[in-house]
Amino acid sequence: MAPRSEWLDVSIPITPAMHAWPDSPPTTVTPHLAIAQGDVCNVSTIHFNSHCGTHMDAPLHFLAKGVSMDALPWDAVIGPARLIEVTDSESIKPAALRRLKLKAGARVLFKTRNSTRSWKKPGFDKDFVYISKEAAAYLVDCGVQTVGVDYLSVGGFYKDGIETHHILLGAGMWIIEGLDFRKAQPGNHDLLCLPLRLLGADGAPARCLIRRRSR
Repeated sequence: MAPRSEWLDVSIPITPAMHAWPDSPPTTVTPHLAIAQGDVCNVSTIHFNSHCGTHMDAPLHFLAKGVSMDALPWDAVIGPARLIEVTDSESIKPAALRRLKLKAGARVLFKTRNSTRSWKKPGFDKDFVYISKEAAAYLVDCGVQTVGVDYLSVGGFYKDGIETHHILLGAGMWIIEGLDFRKAQPGNHDLLCLPLRLLGADGAPARCLIRRRSR
């Protein structure tokens, strides 16, 4: 039996230069204590918003009475997942999903041109590939429990931003945003995604790993 492949980190490093949704508060990492300045240890002060970099959306993000991040069931983000490559340069549409025969409870991750194009841009890419509201409704009909995308929103900047979030989160689906699949191959993977334990939060930054499965 061949040994399993290593885990691949598909999360984005948290830095002041990271991509951020327009009008988001800046991400800062500043020294609080520094050995170089005579302190006994190094301690940093970190400032970021709940949807920076690789992060998860809770239903509370768009639904006033939705549950918060601390209600996340671990089986939504730990277990087998399917990484699907979509070549459409605008959005993920139902036609690209129907042939996949998605099953109830599936964890679905989407690799698009965002991974190789959007993250390389010097600033936020408004033309990123997103999940259309029609595709979002199809994912809900299939009973998908978790969806992950390779830029900062499941919905588009110019179109379907609010609608796609409402459809997915309204159905109780858990969302992972800000993934980087440049080094990942489509297929079956193990998924391990752990958001920060922020009580009552509408979202939380997360560390996300995937590992290729043999079948």
